[in-house]
Amino acid sequence: MARKRFFWWIWLAILVVVPITLLLLPADFFDKGESICPSKRFFDVECLGCGMTRAVMHLLHLDFEMALYYNAGSFIVAPALGFIWLQWLFRTIKALRQ
Repeated sequence: MARKRFFWWIWLAILVVVPITLLLLPADFFDKGESICPSKRFFDVECLGCGMTRAVMHLLHLDFEMALYYNAGSFIVAPALGFIWLQWLFRTIKALRQ
């Protein structure tokens, strides 16, 4: 039981540290470098997810214009990710209270 509780604490730490780290990084941190998307690399065709990481990062920093430039779908994906993150956070806190 103590081992399971330990893993819940680790998971909670990850859930807290990752968003803080992303907020502390500059908005253009992921803008450099080549795409690793297979459709872009092999067929030179952008998929619906191309640029999503960069767009979400710009949304986190409230840079809406660049987020729209990289991927307009980020305005749907980012809130969905936020919702999932909140669910994980509340579920983890609930598990630690038991």
